[in-house]
Amino acid sequence: MSVIIRPELGAWPALGYVGSPLDRAAHLRATAGDLIADPAARFYLLGGELVAMKGAEAPFDPLFLHGEARARGRGEPLFLGLADGAPRFAFSFDPGLREILEGEGLKVLDLRSIAVGGLVAADHLGPVASGKALLAWHGRHGFCANCGQASRIVDQGWRRDCPSCGTQHFPRTDPVVIMLTAAGDQCLLGRQPHFAPGMWSCLAGFVEPGESIEEAVRRETLEEAGIATGRVTYRTCQPWPFPMSLMIGCLAQATSRDIVIDRNELEDARWFDRDEVALMLARTHPDGLFVPPPVAIAHHLIRAFVEGIHA
Repeated sequence: MSVIIRPELGAWPALGYVGSPLDRAAHLRATAGDLIADPAARFYLLGGELVAMKGAEAPFDPLFLHGEARARGRGEPLFLGLADGAPRFAFSFDPGLREILEGEGLKVLDLRSIAVGGLVAADHLGPVASGKALLAWHGRHGFCANCGQASRIVDQGWRRDCPSCGTQHFPRTDPVVIMLTAAGDQCLLGRQPHFAPGMWSCLAGFVEPGESIEEAVRRETLEEAGIATGRVTYRTCQPWPFPMSLMIGCLAQATSRDIVIDRNELEDARWFDRDEVALMLARTHPDGLFVPPPVAIAHHLIRAFVEGIHA
C-alpha cells in the first residue's frame, strides 16, 4: 500500500463574496434616486449570470458612469450602498446583447468565472453579489403574491409595493445549510450529476420552515446519504448569488457509517481519508479528484477538516 504524502496547502485562501466594503446606507434608500446624478456615483452592469467590465486585461473594471450604464442598461438602477461615500448602483442589461457589448470592447463574463479566476478586485465581489441577487429577486417578483396585481419598486430596489392591496414585499435570501460531516480521520463528500468530472463536495440543502440550522444539517445528511449525525457546529457563512442564497457552513460529527444514497439528489457519496482530501484540495490527487475552488465555502469547510478542526 502506497504512503500518501500530504501536500503543503499554504496560507488559508480568501472566501468569495464576503467582506463587502459597502455601507448599505439603509437610511438613504427612500431618496437614493437623487444620488443617481451624483458625479461620484458608479454603476455595475449585470445581465443574469453575466457581468460587463472594462479593460484590456485582468483585473477588469466593473464600474461604469451613469451615462455609460444607462445607454446599455434597462429598467431602474438599484441602490447598493456607499463605497467610501460614493453611491453604488446595479443596472440590468439584456444578456442577449453580450456580443454587441463585446463588440464595443467590453469584457462580458459570468460571475462564477470572474470569482474563480480573480478577474476583478475582491472588493467588487460582495457588491456584485448583492446586485445580482437583488435583480434576480425583482425579476421573479413583479407581481403581488397576495392579490396578483403588478407591484412597483420602492426604496430604489429594497421594497416592492402593491398599489392594489397595499402589501409590501421585501427582498429575501434563501438559507442553505452546507456541511462537512466527519467520522474520525474520514469525511463524507458527495457528487451531484451536474458537477465537473472528478469534483466532490460537501452536502447541502435548503433550511425548511420551522427548522433550526442543526436540524437542517441532520435531516439533509440523513436524506441524501443515509448518515446520522450528532454534534453540529457553525463554522462560517457565505452569500451565494446563484440566485440569492446564504450558505450556512457547518461541521458535523457522524454517528453512523453506512451510506444510503438518494439518487434523486446525489450521483455518488463516499468516505474520504484526511490525507486523500488534502491531495484533492491541492489538486494533486493521482486520480484527478478535486474539491471546489477557494471562492466557495465548501473548500473552506473541507480545509477545516484537513487542518484538524472538528465539529
